[in-house]
This record gives sequence, C-alpha cells and structure tokens, in this order.
Amino acid sequence: MTPVHQNRAALVRAGRWSFRLDARSLLVCAVLLVLTACAMVLAVGAGTYRLSPLEVLRTFAGNGPPGAEFVVLGLRLPRALVAVLVGFGMGMAGAIFQSLTRNPLGSPDIIGFGNGASAGALVVIIFFDAGDTQTAVGAVCGGFATAAAVYLLAWKRGVHGFRLILVGIGASAVLGAATQFLYVRADIGKAGQAASWTIGSLNARDWGDVRIGVLGLVLLVPVALVYARRLTMLEMGDDTAGALGVPPERTRLVLLCAGTGLTATAVAAAGPIPFVAMAAPQLARRITRAAGPNILPSAWTGALLVSGADLAVQRVTGSALLPVGVVTGVAGGAYLAWLLRGERRAERL
Repeated sequence: MTPVHQNRAALVRAGRWSFRLDARSLLVCAVLLVLTACAMVLAVGAGTYRLSPLEVLRTFAGNGPPGAEFVVLGLRLPRALVAVLVGFGMGMAGAIFQSLTRNPLGSPDIIGFGNGASAGALVVIIFFDAGDTQTAVGAVCGGFATAAAVYLLAWKRGVHGFRLILVGIGASAVLGAATQFLYVRADIGKAGQAASWTIGSLNARDWGDVRIGVLGLVLLVPVALVYARRLTMLEMGDDTAGALGVPPERTRLVLLCAGTGLTATAVAAAGPIPFVAMAAPQLARRITRAAGPNILPSAWTGALLVSGADLAVQRVTGSALLPVGVVTGVAGGAYLAWLLRGERRAERL
C-alpha cells in the first residue's frame, strides 16, 4: 500500500453541503494545472510552423505573428484542449472505478466500460456513416449498455469490487471479439476509418470534439465531486458507510453512472486512449500521499499525462500524425510491469 499521512485540511460549509479541503491536495492540483497549461502551450507551438511559447501567448491575446491565428486557434488549440479534457475525464473516471472496486486494476479500460463505448461508436461509424455527434451518442449508449450489463451480471446481494472486475474483464473480451467482427463486416474504407479511431488519436480534432468533452465534464464532474465524500466512506466498507448514513448501493450506482459517462464522453472525443485511467489515480495518490479517492488530483494528473503524451508525439517524432494512444499504451505497459513488480516484491502476488 502507498504510505499515507494526515494532511492539514479545512472543512468548508455551504448550506447543507460541506467539503473537506486538503492543503497538500490543493497544492498538487495547482501545480498539475500549471504543468498542464505549460504542456498545452508547448504543444500548440510545435509543428512545421513552429511558434515560441511567447508567440503562442501573444496569439491567444490577438497580436501574434502573421498567419499564426489560423494555425493556433483553428488547428492546434482544439487538439490541445481535447487532450486536456479527455485526460481530465479519464483520470477522474479511473479514480472513481478504482475506489469502487478497491483495486488498482479496476479502471474502465480494464473492466470493459471503455471497450463498450468504443463498440457503440464503431457501430454508428461503420453502419450509419456517423458524424461527430452521432459517434458521441453511440459511444455514450455503448458505455452505459456495457455498464448496465456488467452491473446486473455482477449483482449478488449487491455489487462488490472483485466480482465487478472479473465480470468486466469477461465483458471486455466479448466486446473485443465483437469489435473484430465489425471490422470483418465493414468495407475497407469504413474499416480503416474505424481502426484509426480505435487506436486513440488527437489528430484532426476540432471544436466539435471540444464541445463533446466540455459537455461531459460540465454534466458529470459536479456529480462526482458531490459524491466524493460518500465514495471515501464506501472505501471503509458497506456496513460502515450504512452506519454513517450513506446508502451503499444507491451511491455506488450513481458513481458508476458518473464514471461511465466520463469514460464514454472521453472516448467519443478522442477514441480509447489506454492506461490513462489506470495510471492517473495511482500517480496522484503517490503525489498527494492522501487517503481516499483523490478525484481532483487524479483528474489533473490524467490531463497532464495526455497533454504530455501529445507533446512527446510532436516533439520526439516531429509529426502530429502518430496516435497519442500508442505513446500512452507503451508508457502504460511499462507502468503496469513496474506496478506488478512492486506487488511481487511486497509478496502480495
């Protein structure tokens, strides 16, 4: 287990609501926000038409170099914003699912919810020649349909973490097979379009994708934040949470819906970007050294991971064409190997 210490915290009350503000977590969120903003500015300035960070900021203010406004505001800024929005949503969803399952492997891309959103989007791409809006609707419907199926199959006098993970892994395998079947049935053009989307890419992102990401966060982040305190109580066990006045199953269902929605809108905006939802909460917990789900630090860690991966793609390869999902997949695989090695050395495996 990650070492945890007691941090200085303040309790803020607003009517019937109260929020516990942890000083170290707030500082971590502020630092992550600054680093994410720096990565975004550097990514916007990268490319064939290079711009310095100062020129990017001047372009934001409306007095940039000639021709920079179209490149920055029309082409590169939507991509950078989608990276932040998708990483933020995936990091928060990963924190919710890992807290609900009490397992670091309980992230939406491992237990099949991300695959469900991908399968829903692929159906509308391949069979209905869908645009951005239809793809987003398909991803959300696929994600929630998968969540409902996993929840019902895992139900046995309630839903518990280990059973949810096992059922979710099985659902992920079934959805993977269904995805391959969709490729076989599609014509070559649609199959190529679907294949490039399922890798997880920020290429050709536009303001429509930004709107999808913003809409998902505006609707679902408040729900996650309001229920964050209940999520902390659920980590102590259903009996303890019930004794403290928290209805375990209803709270779990609301958080499951919020996490699924965050995952589905992130997938709708940029495709399935692997391992961010799994790694972000673990990294956030190690940085904050705080108990609980660390929802906001995890969200900003996810935003930094995706923005950093996008910056690495452009700076290292000299091109923005490499899907960012390739970078996060390689880094996530290395992180998973390191995590398993640590568990083995601690004799928990």
